[in-house]
Amino acid sequence: MMIEPSIDKLLSKTNNNKYVLCAIITKRAKEIESVRRLELADQDKKAISIACEEIASGKVVPSEII
Repeated sequence: MMIEPSIDKLLSKTNNNKYVLCAIITKRAKEIESVRRLELADQDKKAISIACEEIASGKVVPSEII
């Protein structure tokens, strides 16, 4: 179960639109999977968790992905 970042923090990045948030997280997680597959095998984190952290921290801007 993912505790951090909170869903409220992620939703604030997409103007409280859950559909857009889901699309952004999915697309970014797929990009991470394709580029860093070997790195992810060594880590405990999943691509979706990394995508959520990147969006919450501002590394990935939602408008750049969609």
